[in-house]
Amino acid sequence: MTQKTPHLLIITITLVLLITIITALRLPEFQEAPAFRNGEDCNDDIIHIAMTLDATYLRGSIAGVFSIIQHLTCPENTVFHFLTTHRLSSSLHHTITTTFPYLNFHLHHFNTELVKNKISTSIRRALDQPLNYARVYLANLLPETVHRVIYFDSDVIVVDDVVKLWEINLNTHVLGAPEYCHANFTHYFTINFWSNPYFSGVFKNRLENPCYFNTGVMVIDLMKWRRFKITEKLERWMEIQKKYRIYELGSLPPFLLVFAGDVEAVEHRWNQHGLGGDNVEGLCRDLHPGPVSLLHWSGKGKPWLRLDSKRACPLDGLWAPYDLVKHGSLISDM
Repeated sequence: MTQKTPHLLIITITLVLLITIITALRLPEFQEAPAFRNGEDCNDDIIHIAMTLDATYLRGSIAGVFSIIQHLTCPENTVFHFLTTHRLSSSLHHTITTTFPYLNFHLHHFNTELVKNKISTSIRRALDQPLNYARVYLANLLPETVHRVIYFDSDVIVVDDVVKLWEINLNTHVLGAPEYCHANFTHYFTINFWSNPYFSGVFKNRLENPCYFNTGVMVIDLMKWRRFKITEKLERWMEIQKKYRIYELGSLPPFLLVFAGDVEAVEHRWNQHGLGGDNVEGLCRDLHPGPVSLLHWSGKGKPWLRLDSKRACPLDGLWAPYDLVKHGSLISDM
């Protein structure tokens, strides 16, 4: 008996670990969304939208997709490109097909090994997840036949026809996004950045003053992105970050370093960002002045978590009508 006991203990521990892992990976269940059909005036023009899909933010992604198709005049002309990892691809595919039976979508597998050695810790754990960097590789993940894409974060709700955003003229720019030129850039980079003329000089050489933009809403010309090797430029700044620690905010600063001062400005209505509060406490915030086409819960506080915990902010009620979950969220982003 004494010889068998360690084996039984090992088996018991293994089973407990397996149950824990399976429980952790279990996805929420969602109601089936109603079918939305094209209006009479729709043509054959296709809109491409990219979003990441993972277990932690799945509830937000589902609500975001529901809001987008609900407000489209031509929902059947929209193709969704979901970026995910191999680990959950079959489960996520099942979730999408059962929740949105009529949705035109593709799953693209992001190899997290691409960024495994390029990510440095930031001020919040959620910002350090490899899938948060998948947007850097959009041009590689999507087929070359896709020339333009709108990238949305998983914590957005669209309350307007996204074709209006799709049709903006990018002119000579690779990327279009709402810009916020009152932002103080010293807050986004460390003293190691500003004290090194080689690093900080990147902004002095821009034709226009660099403005902050949030990478949760971007219209991207993928042909220009590939031509100008944007992925390689972003990777270079990520490598510098690993060595010199020049910023604290996850995947956003490399985009500012490459694009700030070279962005096609989009109306602010397309990214009412910051509704999740700051990146530490996630306090409640109000809308920015002006019209609203898109609500974005960037920051620590996510509406589904606050609603479940009965500590919702006033604006979280605007997210709730798009929530298709059948049960409470099973995974917390803490």
